[in-house]
Amino acid sequence: MIKSMTGFGRAELVDEEKKITVEMKSVNHRYLDINMRMPKKLSFFEAAIRNLLKEYIQRGKVDLFITYEDYTQSRVSVKYNREIAQQYLTYIREMGSEFGLETEITAAALSKYPEVFTMEEQTPDEKELWTALEQVIRGAAGQFVESRTQEGAHLRQDILEKLEAMDKKVDLVEARSPEILREYREKLEGKVKELLADTQIEESRIAAEVILFADKICTDEETVRLKSHIHRMEEVLHENEGIGRKLDFIAQEMNREANTILSKANDLETSNLAIDLKTEIEKVREQIQNIE
Repeated sequence: MIKSMTGFGRAELVDEEKKITVEMKSVNHRYLDINMRMPKKLSFFEAAIRNLLKEYIQRGKVDLFITYEDYTQSRVSVKYNREIAQQYLTYIREMGSEFGLETEITAAALSKYPEVFTMEEQTPDEKELWTALEQVIRGAAGQFVESRTQEGAHLRQDILEKLEAMDKKVDLVEARSPEILREYREKLEGKVKELLADTQIEESRIAAEVILFADKICTDEETVRLKSHIHRMEEVLHENEGIGRKLDFIAQEMNREANTILSKANDLETSNLAIDLKTEIEKVREQIQNIE
């Protein structure tokens, strides 16, 4: 199934110790462009996250939002700085000796001095944290891909309907071509009769003029190629993912053929059909820009 480049996904993990939420959304982009917003404590996972997302996404501008809340106090511990306490005690005793003061000091009193005891946040286990984070990212990415796939199905159906309408218009251009020649021949014969009155008209001269005119306005090659491009695009739309660039190239070729038909048109009806074709091709190109 083809995928749209517009999508959204969200997943969340909550347990007794933590809460991890991942949201991701995307819009059109020529290449894969991933922007991340997450807490600093998760920043060392950035490269792993990018590699993980590449399993799910090929093109698009993707915004990834990660929030992390730690519910437990087990990450914080008390640190006893023995060397600092020893220095305090040494200097207190020196002061007592120097000034003749009593130096009785309790452990409780010493513990109140700065930096003797400090609170230290423990680093979470990276492997455990990554396992949880990966689970949530994959959950959000799965939902994200599903939304892109659903939108891609709508895009494919819309493009197929437009291609069918274009195919019918090309048929009308082909059907109109012999009518243009017939009308031109009648008009030419009428003018020659008017100018020459009763003089005999040379059929060969009329035929030669009609042939020159036919060669000038002939769009057989263009309509054949345009039909071929239409049918090729229909085939590509039933291929697997990653077809956006291929479709865009085919649409460019279709537009080139429609431009040539319009430039050769010597008839209002054909001109209008060519303009309609160009309009439909442009609509198809706009839709293709949304395909991954």
